[in-house]
Amino acid sequence: MQDSARVVIIGGGVVGASVLYHLARAGWTDALLLERSELTSGSTWHAAGGFHTINGDPNVAKLQQYTIELYKEIEELSGQATGVHQTGGVLLASTPDRMDWLKSTASRAAYQGIEIEIISPEEAHAAFPLMDPSKFIGAARTQVDGHLDPSGTTYAYAKSARKLGATIETHTRVTGLTRTHDGWLVHTDKGDVRAEHVVNAGGLWAREVGRMVGLELPVLAMEHMYLLTEDMPEVAEINATTGKEVIHAVDFDGELYLRQERGGMLMGTYEKACVPWSPRDTPWEFGHELLQPDIDRIAPSLEVGFDHFPAFQDAGIKQIINGPFTFAPDGNPLVGPVRGLPGFWSACGVMAGFSQGGGVGLALANWMTDGDPGFDVWAMDVARYGDWATLSYTNPKVQENYARRFSIKFPNEELPAARPHKTTPIYDRLLGLGAQMGDSWGLEAPLWFSPDETRDVFSWRRSTDFDHVAAEVRACREGVGIMEISGFSKFAVRGPGARAWLDRLFACKIPAPGRMALAPLLKEDGKLQGDLTISCLAEDEFFLAGSGMAEVFYMRWFETHRGEEEIEIVNHGLGLLGLSIAGPKSRELMQAVTGEDVSNDGMRFMRVRRMDVGMAPCIVGRVSFTGDLGYEIWMKPEYQRSVFELLMQAGEPLGIRPFGLRALNAMRLEKNYGGWGSEYRPLYGPLEAGLDRFVAYGKDAAFIGKAGALAERDTGGALRLRSFVVEAEDSDVIGDEPIYLGDDCVGWVTSGGFAHHAAASMALGYVPRKDADADGPWSIEVLGKRLPARLQHAPIFDANGARQRG
Repeated sequence: MQDSARVVIIGGGVVGASVLYHLARAGWTDALLLERSELTSGSTWHAAGGFHTINGDPNVAKLQQYTIELYKEIEELSGQATGVHQTGGVLLASTPDRMDWLKSTASRAAYQGIEIEIISPEEAHAAFPLMDPSKFIGAARTQVDGHLDPSGTTYAYAKSARKLGATIETHTRVTGLTRTHDGWLVHTDKGDVRAEHVVNAGGLWAREVGRMVGLELPVLAMEHMYLLTEDMPEVAEINATTGKEVIHAVDFDGELYLRQERGGMLMGTYEKACVPWSPRDTPWEFGHELLQPDIDRIAPSLEVGFDHFPAFQDAGIKQIINGPFTFAPDGNPLVGPVRGLPGFWSACGVMAGFSQGGGVGLALANWMTDGDPGFDVWAMDVARYGDWATLSYTNPKVQENYARRFSIKFPNEELPAARPHKTTPIYDRLLGLGAQMGDSWGLEAPLWFSPDETRDVFSWRRSTDFDHVAAEVRACREGVGIMEISGFSKFAVRGPGARAWLDRLFACKIPAPGRMALAPLLKEDGKLQGDLTISCLAEDEFFLAGSGMAEVFYMRWFETHRGEEEIEIVNHGLGLLGLSIAGPKSRELMQAVTGEDVSNDGMRFMRVRRMDVGMAPCIVGRVSFTGDLGYEIWMKPEYQRSVFELLMQAGEPLGIRPFGLRALNAMRLEKNYGGWGSEYRPLYGPLEAGLDRFVAYGKDAAFIGKAGALAERDTGGALRLRSFVVEAEDSDVIGDEPIYLGDDCVGWVTSGGFAHHAAASMALGYVPRKDADADGPWSIEVLGKRLPARLQHAPIFDANGARQRG
């Protein structure tokens, strides 16, 4: 076996083989894949082998489309059959809520290029005669769904990679990893291999590979069962009548998926009574084995299946397959570079390997060879989890996700497993005020407040929070509101090289002492990598704040681009907490709790300084995401409770009221403010996103992405972010709805909701630059219905900024 390679890939399942192929195709032929047993050992060999394009994240859906289109390429290159059967399928709905979900899914497909059609139960029955149409109220017909041979597909990737020059060593177990000054030393039972890069594609053993470098990855294997029937006469009749095999079907409310397997059918289930497999350690000796079936555990789902698909009642069961698959807490893969471990890459947690494996391989290969995945892969980025995602957190969260695999996740629904996890010192006080909490990157954060103990009713339509959120908005717009903002990501950058480093990293003009700046962070190609604020506390000391879910994502970027400057970068995490007050009476409240001059003369908009709030030393910035007059107050955890109590007491005569994230969303929409993860993503340039006014194109520093930003400015970019007022009925946009100009689908919604102060349903989204200022007619499709929309050029609230600047 060779003793060195540019990259070593650990794991010979479909994902590892895909990564190897894509690296070799990109020119990294000095790539070595190590597999402890045979290729496909672990989860790949016993997979049901289904594939589809539908995904809740449109960016992941694009990678799934790529994966399916790739199979012809690797089959031709390798000469290895993949066994692809692209039958199409039906997605079945037996409840009105599920039918609404299907309509939303079909709407998204309009701009994703995915062919999907809403059909009646009778039309679904014609396409899939095994179903009882009386058990359903509607369906969606898809064209690209299908299945393949898992082993054949994996070997097609592997043989293609070998033809391009890559190397595979089977029966070679990795026993350890050691970091060296220029890469990694990969210890195996056949000797050591030096490598610049290591990819963890360990599948069932991904945790064990992670632990070799001190990393606890948030993955857990779950037992998963499907059954194979004996030959069925009904299947033979469909084959003879149509000349085709039976198409795929998904019965979401029955938690079932079905497809033809030889002369019979395959029926699989994501049962509620799910069971984790080997929840702490994966045995190294496990390989091409199956687990003991437990038909009693899946009996409730099978009973639904026999009722909804009567032909199964008389079918004999030939075999029940029970094998383990790995999942992350949200069901998406864990892909990308691992922060703090240069040259160590993750490609694991890919439970839908035959829908996503090709896309994962492409994105990771791009990332390794070009420094960028080439796609917006946030939904799969390993950086979306921090070290708070412990083993004890991960296991119940994965079980919850598995049990809900086919369940509807409503836009206002909060899931209970592994909560509460992270809390702040005022958590109990907020609960006492009626806070309805949400999970914000593991932190309990108030969504809205219910003084009368009203609870959310999960729905696609406006829920029981509506009037309460309206009251919170009214308090902010007419008096003063208070909100906890501890969930932001927060960083300190200090040292004599701090200003020069920030100037190189960020596209904005770096503020002078006592000032703040909105700070776009760009990738090398000029697209958005982040959206933060920079506060200059002293010439060599800066405070940065951004989206909480991007904390590890940002730190990884900072460390990767650290350079030679003499600086210290500190991730505050929950070592620094925050409160925000907003509204026309917020200055009066601020003045009551500090001896500093916070008048407009003493503290103008976008100014920042240290000051005591009550007895607590704080950092105070005059800024608010509500778009109103407001202040952000930052303090150490030991001071948060006293500052909160002081503000509540001093604010009582001013009518102070706590508000949550839903009210904040309503108010930022009125200002056309975008947010990271929705409007601001690596898909868009600063001009397209409306952030170009914060880009210092002419500054001397050769900031990252400068050439790309200048090119976008010169060409005008392809898209524009626009705001719309929607003639909604009883439901508002949530994101990913299609935007129509006349009869043409031209764009997509990034976020939206009801703007209570303006009493308007609003949406933000991207449309082509050539259409961005068209008069219309505009419409946005919500739950399968096109609703008239009006382009809203100026913010609907405080268009000239008089309130926030006054």
